[in-house]
Amino acid sequence: MLLLSLFTAAVAPGVSLLSYLYLKDRYDSEPFHMVLRMFVLGMVVVIPILVVQRGLMLWLGESPFVFSYIISSAVEEGFKWFVLYHIIFNHTEFDEPYDGILYAAAISLGFATLENVMYAFLQPVSFGSLLMRALLPVSGHALFGIVMGYYFGKAKFTRNKSRRRMYIWMSLALPLGWHGTYDWIMLEFESIWLWIMIPFMVLLWIRGMQKIQRASARSPFRLVREEEVKM
Repeated sequence: MLLLSLFTAAVAPGVSLLSYLYLKDRYDSEPFHMVLRMFVLGMVVVIPILVVQRGLMLWLGESPFVFSYIISSAVEEGFKWFVLYHIIFNHTEFDEPYDGILYAAAISLGFATLENVMYAFLQPVSFGSLLMRALLPVSGHALFGIVMGYYFGKAKFTRNKSRRRMYIWMSLALPLGWHGTYDWIMLEFESIWLWIMIPFMVLLWIRGMQKIQRASARSPFRLVREEEVKM
C-alpha cells in the first residue's frame, strides 16, 4: 500500500500537468496516442541521459556552473529537443502552433515523471519533499518544454527560412538557458535558494502562460471553431 501511495504521489504531478495542457488545446485536439507516445519517449530517454551525464561528470567535474548548464541542462534539453525535432517537427499531426507546446511538454513531463518515480523509490522521501518536487522540478520541466515547443511552433509555421532557423535555434537555446539557471540557483545559493527560486518560478509561469495564449491565438482552426460555436 505504501509503495502504491509513493508511486501515485510521484506520477500524479506530471500526469496532471499534461492533462491540463492537453485540455488547453481548444481548437484541434491532438490524438491521445501521439501525446502518450511522446510522454513515454520522454521516459525512455532518461537512461541514455543518465549515462551521458555520468560520463561528463567524470570528465568535466561538478562545479555549479558546469553541472547546471552542461551536464544537467544541455544534456537533458538536448535529448528532448532531438526527439521532438526528428519525430514531431515534420509530422502531419503538427498542424497548429500550440501542438509544439503540447508535444514538447509531453516529452519533458515523461522525463520528469520517471525522474520523480526514481527519486521516490531510491531516496528517503516524505509528503513534503514530493510536494516540493511537484512544485519545482516537475513544473520546471513542463515550463522548459513550453518554451521549447513555442519556438518549434513558430519555426513550423513561418515561411521565412532565416527566421525558421532562428526559431529552431531558440527552441533549444532558451529552455537550455532557463533550465541551467534553475539548477545554478539551486546549487550556488544553497542557504537562500528558495527566496530566489520563488520569483524565478513565478516569472517562468507567467511567461509560459503568455506563450500558451499566443500559440493558441495563432491556430488556423480558431476561426472555424468559433464559427461552429456561434452556430
